[in-house]
Amino acid sequence: MTVNPPQVSVPANPGYVFPAALVWWTRAIGLAERSLAPLADLAVRLLLAQSFIASGVLKLADWNTAVYLAANEYPVAWLSPVAAAALGIAIEVGGAALFALGLATRPAALALAALTVVVQTSYVALDSHLLWIAVFGWYAARGAGPISLDATLARGLARSALPFGAPVARALDWATRRLEPAYELALRLWLAVALAVAALGAAAPALPWQSATTFPAGFALACAALLAAGVAVRLAGIALAAASLAFVATATHEVALMAWGLLGLLLAVRGAGPLSLDGALARLLSRRYPELAGGLGYDLESAPRVVIVGAGFGGLACAAALRHSPVKVTLVDRRNYHLFQPLLYQVATASLAPGDIATPIRGLVRDQANARVLLGEVTAVDAGAREVLVGDRRVPYDYLVLATGARHGYFGRDEWEAHAPGLKQVEDATEIRRRLLTAFERAESTTDEEERRAQLTFVIVGGGATGVELAGAIAEIARFGLAQDFRNFDPARSRVLLIQAAPRLLPAFPAALSAQARAALESLGVEVMLDSLVETVDALGVQVGGRRIAARTVLWAAGVVASPAGRWLGAAAERDGRVKVSPDLSVPGHPDVFAIGDTAAANAWEGKPVPGLAPAAKQAGHYVAAAIHARVRGARAPAPFAYRHLGSLATIGRKAAVADFGFVALRGAVAWWLWGLVHVGFLAGFRNRVSVMLDWFWSYLTYRGGTRLITGDAPRGPR
Repeated sequence: MTVNPPQVSVPANPGYVFPAALVWWTRAIGLAERSLAPLADLAVRLLLAQSFIASGVLKLADWNTAVYLAANEYPVAWLSPVAAAALGIAIEVGGAALFALGLATRPAALALAALTVVVQTSYVALDSHLLWIAVFGWYAARGAGPISLDATLARGLARSALPFGAPVARALDWATRRLEPAYELALRLWLAVALAVAALGAAAPALPWQSATTFPAGFALACAALLAAGVAVRLAGIALAAASLAFVATATHEVALMAWGLLGLLLAVRGAGPLSLDGALARLLSRRYPELAGGLGYDLESAPRVVIVGAGFGGLACAAALRHSPVKVTLVDRRNYHLFQPLLYQVATASLAPGDIATPIRGLVRDQANARVLLGEVTAVDAGAREVLVGDRRVPYDYLVLATGARHGYFGRDEWEAHAPGLKQVEDATEIRRRLLTAFERAESTTDEEERRAQLTFVIVGGGATGVELAGAIAEIARFGLAQDFRNFDPARSRVLLIQAAPRLLPAFPAALSAQARAALESLGVEVMLDSLVETVDALGVQVGGRRIAARTVLWAAGVVASPAGRWLGAAAERDGRVKVSPDLSVPGHPDVFAIGDTAAANAWEGKPVPGLAPAAKQAGHYVAAAIHARVRGARAPAPFAYRHLGSLATIGRKAAVADFGFVALRGAVAWWLWGLVHVGFLAGFRNRVSVMLDWFWSYLTYRGGTRLITGDAPRGPR
């Protein structure tokens, strides 16, 4: 029996409103600083370093020419030609390599800047040299960004027992705090004068005015005014970078324009610095809206309490969307990490490590002042008291969001789970990896051919996206990844069976793409069994349609069941446990409780059930956050939730995939590249994106994965 809780008045903060325009601006700035700035910093260092390294290598290969140039073309009065040539090559090769790696970046930048000054004054004066000196000065003042060895070693250096470690760290910190603002101001003014001089048709020897004449006069004057005043400097930087790219192919100052573009890029992602009107405005807004500086503009303890159970895609999206709402967010999860489930099968098949697709929750909300994380398992919800039971403690709420996800389901045959693990958590993936790799090891050690065939037979039950991706990955490992690893058998002899009860694979995709997926799997050697119902699963194999298949490794990808959230509330639920929700995703009878993602059964996809996909969960999380924000502010509630289908993707092996966007269907290599880009983009955390891209690149070219470790205890019995 469902008991409707009393309607408690929820406190709000009507005097505090964070403007919507600032919400979007802070999100854009945050994206630039967290994701784009590190990449831009790395790109600038690599582009500048490669030209110096190439020059140094050429001189090193022709020493006589290097000495001649040092003696005649750009002599250094206080060095002999041999010493000057040796020093120049050392800076060009060694200094540029350090600069590219971001190791001892400041000394390396100073050395490269000094070398460029010598070339500019003693050899040939070019705008590109002046602009390079400006970029090197930037790095001498502020150091390298997050993707550098300096950033990696900085914290350890300051706390190490190395001589001068702490003083050096303090000196570098002082340089960043004191020198960077002054240098940014000088750099902006220098660039502004160069643009103005070029626009007015004048000349100045210490300025890159010749290459600046490539820009239209009006454009150059506008950028000069913005840079000089320190207003909208990011936009000016974007404009300079775009204009440089547009003119670089047709201009005579190609190298100089590329340098203009690099400086524009740095200004775009780093901004004007504190000594600017942009900086003054930012400080003023931060005092009015403390959230801009990581604070809060309201009393957190008296704010409405939003408890989110589950830190999956939906729960995290909801928490992040409440960043600028005057509420107190508590994110509860029984694990301390957010897991990117779409790539879990790659952990199971030893292509990625668990850390590549898992990110600590606290790290994801570290900068969200109104959010806290609570580690624990929710066992019940007391709707009458408005409390969530987490272990032996009670967590009160004003609004509750259930984003508890789902587990694999066995259609009432739960005893099969011991023999056919599903794939929903890291523990599932590592157990599947252990079984897969152990099967190959046991096939190597046995002398019984029948047992070897059973060990090398892999059965996947379920022909949805997870089953298709598992089957393709296992087939590729057997045919290519483990080649030459074993002596008593050929891993390519392995048998991979994909069993599907429906008449075709990937039922959510168009029939043509399903057929394409089947053809791609069969080209890898996978045996696809359609219209086949599994009758028995045990330690020795499966029985399908009265036929016995001996297999020591059986994997389950055939169905899921929702969490017990519905039982916590006594709410109406579907057969698979998903809670039936209202159009606003609230639970009927509990207007202050919302269910999203795999927890909810919502017919919000043009009257059809919302699919259990990551984009659907994220959309629901954003919607519920908007609904809560509207209630707290006393504003009009948003329209009923409507799921916008962005497409479905599934990959088959290393070069094939299928993608359905409704208006267009893709297959083959194009779909595979798109699949990779989408999945990397959805990963949480910049480190994870870089790590996964590097692992994929290495594995793709070598067929070698770096995580083929058998961990965990082997089960007793025939396995």
